Amino acid sequence: MTDKQELRRIARQRRRNFVASLDSLAHRLAFKALPSPLLAMLEPCHMVALYMPVGDEAPATRLAAALTTAGKSLCLPQVIDRVGNMNFVGWREDDQLFPGPFGTSHPEPGGGIVAPDAIITPLIGFDPALNRLGQGGGYYDRIFARYPDAIRIGLAWSVQEFEKLEADPWDVPLHAVLTECAFFEGVD
Repeated sequence: MTDKQELRRIARQRRRNFVASLDSLAHRLAFKALPSPLLAMLEPCHMVALYMPVGDEAPATRLAAALTTAGKSLCLPQVIDRVGNMNFVGWREDDQLFPGPFGTSHPEPGGGIVAPDAIITPLIGFDPALNRLGQGGGYYDRIFARYPDAIRIGLAWSVQEFEKLEADPWDVPLHAVLTECAFFEGVD
């Protein structure tokens, strides 16, 4: 069995190679639209959390225009410290962003903290059971625990799918995953 650190290394390399091989037009068009099942899932939500992509992560902010058109308010994570704490701050596409830890970008530090109804989360890997392999810092594990009723949606490139990921006791599966070519929805 491969440990999580090794899986992260493998997944990052897969993602890096995949993104580097993408046609530039295909890359620019990826994640610009909301599939109908995802739009239906988000129907009752008012505040949707996105994230600013770092490196070759799937670009969540490309969904902003479609979400705004659907009447959703948006927020972005704001990392508080290096031990896994973060909040969400309201955000619009034209808001200025400020640098944060780990190469992240955040809305203005003094912005109001909001509670999302849906959280679109980055990930390193996922499996058909919608288990999520994250960066390893525990930020989103803590966020999912803080907002247990929020809809959890992973955003990933298709190459980030694994056959099976071992879940730790604190891991919470996602409700759905969106890739550039498919939408996976959990069954409850």
